Amino acid sequence: MSLKFFDKLSQNFIELLDDKDDYNVIIEVENKEKSFMAHSNVLKYRSSYFRKELENIQPNKNNIKTIIKSSISAQIFDVILKYIYGGIVNLENVETRFIYDLMLIANELEFEELTTKLETHLIENKASWLKTHFSFIYHSIFINNFKNLEKFCNDIIVKYPNLIFESSDFTSLPESALISILKRDDLQLEEIKIWDYVIKWGISQNPTLPKNLVEWNKENFLTLKTTLQQCLPYIRYFHIPSNDILDKIQPFKRILDKPLWKDLMQYLISPDRPVNSIILPARSVLIPELPTRDKEPFSTIITNEHIAEITSWIDRKSSTYSLGDIPYEFQLILRGSRDGFAPQTFWDKCHGHSRAVVIMKVKGTDEIFGGYNPLAWNANLNHNSWVQTKDSFIFSLKNGNIQTSILSRVKKSERALKYLDKSAQKSWGPLFGDDFFMCSLSSNFTLNEDCEYRNFGFYEKLITTTTYFSIVDYEVFKVIKKII
Repeated sequence: MSLKFFDKLSQNFIELLDDKDDYNVIIEVENKEKSFMAHSNVLKYRSSYFRKELENIQPNKNNIKTIIKSSISAQIFDVILKYIYGGIVNLENVETRFIYDLMLIANELEFEELTTKLETHLIENKASWLKTHFSFIYHSIFINNFKNLEKFCNDIIVKYPNLIFESSDFTSLPESALISILKRDDLQLEEIKIWDYVIKWGISQNPTLPKNLVEWNKENFLTLKTTLQQCLPYIRYFHIPSNDILDKIQPFKRILDKPLWKDLMQYLISPDRPVNSIILPARSVLIPELPTRDKEPFSTIITNEHIAEITSWIDRKSSTYSLGDIPYEFQLILRGSRDGFAPQTFWDKCHGHSRAVVIMKVKGTDEIFGGYNPLAWNANLNHNSWVQTKDSFIFSLKNGNIQTSILSRVKKSERALKYLDKSAQKSWGPLFGDDFFMCSLSSNFTLNEDCEYRNFGFYEKLITTTTYFSIVDYEVFKVIKKII
């Protein structure tokens, strides 16, 4: 039998770190604006990364070695040091983005145990945040080789491939990420569309290629073939309709190996004759499950952290509600990707609902905009009318590369919102003063960048420098007081 006293051991090592007695290492972080003191023996035995670093650094005249990690924030390195000395990482009351950044730094510093624990924590406890920041997450995990997160994301992509293939930064996807998707037998996308996306990605990696395919020479096709050599083997050529092969693949046949193209042509003419090329199985078609309501994510755009922030603004609190103390629930009224993006749908769905929050994800950026209306939307007016309230506000939420949320309360309360007549509802959605509104002359908010933000002074603060935009999705929630 062994008696273990890890708690006291951890406490004593944390005290050693705090006392800074006999330190012989200084770690400078955050562009050398902050420094930490540590002990070389502790660092070397707890971290193979720091062992290698210390072996290559000469001490100064006081026998002190200095390690410079300018790109690491002081807040994150403080957590890392407490993990090194005490084996403790406190994740209470920290934002999910901080946990994600901590995981990246732990991986960089080769703390495999900590990295794996944080990766698992994000998947099991922060799935909604990962989905909200999907494109950002997906691009970074392949650079850093997070296998569990790769599987988590790819399991989503195979069901909803447009999340990546239709994203504005698809062509910047790492090759390893694209290959991992192409390998999946359950990717729910027509094979010829997969081919189109692969060609699009390959051409974008070579911006000097002629824009017009008729101008391509032998070297141009060789360049594209070389770029896509790891991707092409995962295309299921023998399951592509003949018309698509002639229309889409034949123009690029020079990037395929000659035996493959010969077999493909033979297969079109006589599919029963054997070929030498490997015929991959057709991708499986998933039978869609009907999810129960309690399994559906409450939002495709925002997280519980965002709800805490918005409800604090509604109650005019000076600090943000903790996640356990949010006194409201967000009840979904409308989701564009579910109910449609026509402006008229907004008025039909939201008529009569008060205390409503409008949320939208901007296409091509990380921006999330929104507005709050404490009054009931009215779709039965005979003429356009200004609506007065002192409690409406508009906002931009922190998300991805946007680190700070911005709240802008109504300034001209007599013109806080505008309700529209039937004819205007065909092209216009919600209007917050003349500053912020959703519009679509083509009856689809995702097209043509007709939505607009302009700082005309109806609301207090500038929430973005973006003027015209279209959206990826939008949602309207009714804010309901929880029954305790």
